[in-house]
Amino acid sequence: MLFDYISLAGGLVVLIIAGDVLVRGSVGVAQRLGIPNLIIGLTIVAFGTSAPELIISLKAALTGSGGIAIGNVVGSNIANVLLVLGLPALIAATPCGESGATRNAIFMVGVTVVFIVFCFFSPIGHLDGVILLLLLAAFLTASTMTARRHRKEQKSIAAAAAGAAVADVSETDEDDDALEDVDDIPDSMWIALIYIVLGLVGLPLGAHFTITGATTIASAWGVSEAVIGLTVIALGTSLPELATTVMAAIRQHGAVAIGNVIGSNIFNLLAIIGITAVIVPIDIPPEVLKLDVWVMLGCAVLLTILAACRICLGKISGLIMTGAYVGYIALVYVIGLAG
Repeated sequence: MLFDYISLAGGLVVLIIAGDVLVRGSVGVAQRLGIPNLIIGLTIVAFGTSAPELIISLKAALTGSGGIAIGNVVGSNIANVLLVLGLPALIAATPCGESGATRNAIFMVGVTVVFIVFCFFSPIGHLDGVILLLLLAAFLTASTMTARRHRKEQKSIAAAAAGAAVADVSETDEDDDALEDVDDIPDSMWIALIYIVLGLVGLPLGAHFTITGATTIASAWGVSEAVIGLTVIALGTSLPELATTVMAAIRQHGAVAIGNVIGSNIFNLLAIIGITAVIVPIDIPPEVLKLDVWVMLGCAVLLTILAACRICLGKISGLIMTGAYVGYIALVYVIGLAG
């Protein structure tokens, strides 16, 4: 059993490191090719940071472990709301009034409902995956257009305030903030390519050890693979988002937290489930339909309320949300052991 615990923990570490390396390498290559940072942020960075979840779900589905594939995504979305927003609020006030957050949160609720409907017609098949990917394409297109429109308006306001004496700014420079969380980008094309190779090698390797350890531990604990996916694996693959948000709170940049969570949750449902379902149908464990998808939907609605009301999360709110997540994990294990 010791080897299985090491396999699970080591696999998650490799996944996180490989995903980070893949992001840095991909961004380095994209910048060398002259791709605007805004587009990189909405596509490559978003995809790269969700790569651990994607590889885990795809590997699990291909090996017949649909519980891990679905549990990983559902559990990550729950952890993103209750834990990734709750813990930073214990450190510093976390505003939830970021521009565009309400609109994107409503879209997230809609996507969550679509996903739940698909779950009740298990398995989630190829056509379902195509629909999810089309929704993802629509989301990315709308996000790009909105961001560009906002930047043009800001430039117009600045130009008017300065008497129209604003110098022309290149497209790449005007959206540098899209990659403010990606540090140490390789300045050499060859180094960037090496990063990409290392990331692409590390991701499936980490997924192999994670799945192997998780399935064995699930059997030893007497719980289903879905329980392990909803808890241990989901929490492990959410660590990058949690670490980023905690550091943002420490640096007094908590306002970006809700946007990151909404984007991550949308990407988890549309990209990870979509890509996986296009390649191989995903069987939905019955126990997930009884509790977990509804908790995920409740978290999506909660996030929408926080954004719409522009609520600023404080220590009490953070304590309640973190406590709710701990309670949820305990309930999942109790139900899993009872089943």
